Amino acid sequence: MTTNKLAIIGGSGLYDVEEFKDRELLDINTSWGKPSDQILKTHYNNKEVYFLPRHGRGHFINPTNINFRANIAALKELGITDIVSISAVGSLKENLIPGKFVIVDQFIDRTFARNKTFFDNEIVTHVSMAHPTSNGLMNACEAAIKKSNIEYQRNGTYVVMEGPQFSTLAESNLYRSWKADVIGMTNMPEAKLAREAEIRYASVSMVTDFDCWHPDHENVDVQQVIKVLLGNAEKAKVMIKNLIDNFEDHIDPNDPTNNCLDVAIITAPEKRTKKTIEKLKIIAGRVLK
Repeated sequence: MTTNKLAIIGGSGLYDVEEFKDRELLDINTSWGKPSDQILKTHYNNKEVYFLPRHGRGHFINPTNINFRANIAALKELGITDIVSISAVGSLKENLIPGKFVIVDQFIDRTFARNKTFFDNEIVTHVSMAHPTSNGLMNACEAAIKKSNIEYQRNGTYVVMEGPQFSTLAESNLYRSWKADVIGMTNMPEAKLAREAEIRYASVSMVTDFDCWHPDHENVDVQQVIKVLLGNAEKAKVMIKNLIDNFEDHIDPNDPTNNCLDVAIITAPEKRTKKTIEKLKIIAGRVLK
């Protein structure tokens, strides 16, 4: 029987959950290097939970330089089955005002300078990303947000830009023409790597500002963003505690993430070297016998 374990990846403004008093900080090294920071292991209401600050505590890692592969590999090594990403984003729609949360269900990946797969040598794998987030985990997020009395939108498309600069006005208007909802810099390749590792994934985006398309917000100001970030982070901490209590109630045993590697590896078995199989054992040991 699988033991379900939840990890929270905290984005800008969310570097810790101070209410977690039972604390153990784990140093983990993976085949892809070290994750963004030590991973917090805690117990809350008798449930084992993990927390990883995506940019490091103190926010010292540029979005492009995040070692996404190490982050996901470290969580997989810890036995994580479910990841909820919490991210700060800009709004591409008038109704998505600062302070509102969006439970994202789709992505447009515009990043270009990142390693996006664990399977980059010898073993070729094509996982489906048609539905990149777990519906059951999204349900758990929605229930937790409702209980926290946070204004939110269920479903939305997140444009992932390379950064670290914010959008030009032309880019912002282009993304709006695509009917995208929010824009950020970090959920890709995170979601793709979680899928390759067969970890269920959901994304909760916290709106901090309007992107520069908005006539009253042509210049995105980091200081203004930080003010909203701090308020969003406090709301997110309440949501996280509610999520810990309910996420197992929403797990879908038929989630396509659970066994997606069964139909994804295309490389012939005789071409798979022992060295590469060993490197991938944490990620894909279930199928690479």
